[in-house]
Amino acid sequence: MMGLRDVSIDIESIRAGQISSLAGADLEGWDLRGMDFSQVSLQGSRLGGADLRQAILRTNLQGADLTGANLGGADLRNANLRGAVLLGSRLVGASLAGAFLPGVVLDHLDLAGGDLRGSDLRGASLRQTSLQAADLSSSNLSGADLSGADLEEANLGGSLLRGANLTRANLFCAQLTGCAWEGALWDQACLEGTILPNPYR
Repeated sequence: MMGLRDVSIDIESIRAGQISSLAGADLEGWDLRGMDFSQVSLQGSRLGGADLRQAILRTNLQGADLTGANLGGADLRNANLRGAVLLGSRLVGASLAGAFLPGVVLDHLDLAGGDLRGSDLRGASLRQTSLQAADLSSSNLSGADLSGADLEEANLGGSLLRGANLTRANLFCAQLTGCAWEGALWDQACLEGTILPNPYR
């Protein structure tokens, strides 16, 4: 397999598995629907506005620019997204189970119904993010900013919420059993119907 310097970038060479690295590549606005990047490094790549619906992105996306990218239904399981820019991206139906997202800004995004099981979201910003019915079980949200987030009917069972900011968050009928929540802020949070950690019962 060849790297970016060895072959010109075109859809067919990517699809044929002839490129092993697209690190730093400019792929802004490209139509990459359904493509398999699981064996291709996308570290630092520029994917702003790209169409990545249903793409397989279980790879290194550290520092990648995904501003405005369409990631609907994309497979991002166990992907390294540390330092990635996701401003204005669309993630409806995307799987982020086990993804590495510490400190990543996900403010105002629509992650309703998303699969984020076991994801690492330490220190991430999810302000006013839609997480309705999302599965965040066993995820690490320590120090994350979830202020104003919509977590209605979300599953946070077994997650780490130590030091997380849940101010004004909507946790209506959310599942929080088995959570570690020491130091979390709950001011003005909606907890109606919420299944809370044992000490809150």
